[in-house]
Amino acid sequence: MTIENPVRQNVTEPDYDLSQPLGIDYAGAFSDATDADRDLQQRVRTFVQDEVLPVIDGYWERAEVPFGLAKRMGELDFLRDGVDVPGSPRISLMGAGLAEMEMSRGDGSVATICGVQGGLALRSIQLLGSDEQKAEWLGPLTRGEKLGAFALTEPTHGSDSVSLETTARRVTRDGVEGFVIDGEKKWIGFGSCGDITVLWARLVGEDGDNQVHGFLVPQDTAGYAAKTIEGKVSLRAIWQAHIVLTDVFVPASAMLPGGRSFKDTGRVLQATRLGVAWSAVGHATACYETAVAYAKQRVQFGRPLAANQMVQERLTRMLSTLTQMQLLVAQMTRLDEAGQLSGPQASIAKYTCTRGAREIAASARDMLGGNGILLANRVARHFADVEALHTYEGTESVQALIVGRDITGVSAFV
Repeated sequence: MTIENPVRQNVTEPDYDLSQPLGIDYAGAFSDATDADRDLQQRVRTFVQDEVLPVIDGYWERAEVPFGLAKRMGELDFLRDGVDVPGSPRISLMGAGLAEMEMSRGDGSVATICGVQGGLALRSIQLLGSDEQKAEWLGPLTRGEKLGAFALTEPTHGSDSVSLETTARRVTRDGVEGFVIDGEKKWIGFGSCGDITVLWARLVGEDGDNQVHGFLVPQDTAGYAAKTIEGKVSLRAIWQAHIVLTDVFVPASAMLPGGRSFKDTGRVLQATRLGVAWSAVGHATACYETAVAYAKQRVQFGRPLAANQMVQERLTRMLSTLTQMQLLVAQMTRLDEAGQLSGPQASIAKYTCTRGAREIAASARDMLGGNGILLANRVARHFADVEALHTYEGTESVQALIVGRDITGVSAFV
């Protein structure tokens, strides 16, 4: 008697398609976006789908920077973060936010490249630089021909960066008037692999004012030593640096004329803080999309996960949080466009949206079960990257203290 092998059904796991955009805007938060805004959003989405998602897992796993993608973003005019640059079309703040959301929906490291290059370095020069500095740097940074860094945080001064201890002193060397800078910086994106660093130091000495000033420091300047920070479990496809500055001399023309106090630094940070909130919406969107797609495609106990009441309730809760985040960033951006956005309002946007992104990422990761820790299934990368997003541009606690001071009129900062 011949015994035939039984037919093995439902053993081989299907290939899940978890990265398709769903165009989620349940409450019409972005309904007043212009055609130009939508066009930019769609162009970024196409770039993410066609050029970022097919390769980014490898860069993330190897902890390598996708320099080719950075250059490509410059070619596509995706590096400005809404900063107005001569010769480039104006991007509305809503358009810039939607673009940042779409880039973060693709990958946090790639979005951070835009944030560092455009939101911090480019914006600092555009807001605070001289005409000569703008002429030299805005174009190359916009086109991705040069990479910029923004060096504020120090090893011992993160949340209290206003207390930074890096110093600048006026000197004359070989007949050239300038400044000598000494100190350390840490967590500086592109600080070890870029071209120019916007560096913040306290002007000390007999003719110093003890205020925080901005300087443009080429990274090949003598005494500028930068080491890439290794061992990160978040934002692995962009390099941050620990920089040691020893007797770094820059000419007087390197000082940003508009960067004369920490208040001026704050002008840059307020704009980027709202951008971080938009990024959080992008990460949350990616995780929600993945959870919805997986719930429809994953079959357990003879039916899709989506057929379970518990799963539908969790998806609804995730959508509720995402919708609140979208409404918040949209309204804050409208205020920003009108010149009415305050620092505390930017802070509450960042505070709320990064918290919401963490919740959605955690729920999505759990919903995918074991598959939720695989890079190929998208959520794990966002789950890890949101942790960095939650911290940079001001931790949750710092944002709470900024808002709390606005609520009470009393500062709880030391």
